[in-house]
Amino acid sequence: MGKGEFAVKRLLVIVWGLGISWWLAAPCAAAPVYGTRLPEKRHLVVGGQTHAVRNRDLEDARGEMSSLQHFLLLSFGITDWLSLDLKGGAGDIEQDPPGGSLPADNGNKIEYPAFVGGGYGFRVRLYNDERVKAVFGFQHISIHPYSVFIGNTKNKAVLDDWQFSLLGSYDLKWLTPYAGAKWSRMDYLHWEEDFRKRKQSDLDKSAGLVVGMDIPFGRRMWLNAEGQFLDSQAVAVSVNYQF
Repeated sequence: MGKGEFAVKRLLVIVWGLGISWWLAAPCAAAPVYGTRLPEKRHLVVGGQTHAVRNRDLEDARGEMSSLQHFLLLSFGITDWLSLDLKGGAGDIEQDPPGGSLPADNGNKIEYPAFVGGGYGFRVRLYNDERVKAVFGFQHISIHPYSVFIGNTKNKAVLDDWQFSLLGSYDLKWLTPYAGAKWSRMDYLHWEEDFRKRKQSDLDKSAGLVVGMDIPFGRRMWLNAEGQFLDSQAVAVSVNYQF
């Protein structure tokens, strides 16, 4: 296969993968799981990521929550099998009242403009073969957007996202697809003036599936794309480089 044909094939795979990831996400929302590619021992991976959460159901028919987040990613290889994952950036929150008769936040749709956000986590490689890998991970994201006023009432919000995941991957050299299971919880913390309310995501929809892929561009750089489904709606894309 010539270089030109290989480049076209890779581009088609990227477009196809992003489309499939978004389509699969249409029925799921939680923190990105990063995939199974860990940084080498004492090496740093730096990346940029966009994470879109759509229509995460809240408990007791309290509506839905959405968020668009952008992060700088830092992952450090503590050992060959353990990585520390950090992120910092910004994100917004949108909370929609339910379509039924139960009121949520007085029936108002609330849009909080993007402000600071960040997260942390770790990944542990459980199995490592030449082509097959298995990874367990934990991730947490917290988003703190700007407050907004509805009438004369100040509304403040925080998004808290917690997740555990177990993934397996198979290296095809030019593409590494992965899939696995996850458990997630996303909380919407809402203040009306000084009155604080905490609304959890629907815990009946906490278990979900993840599908994604890593596409290498040389030995040190790769693109990651993933979608999550069954429990919520989310898709994430990042470009990463190992130093």
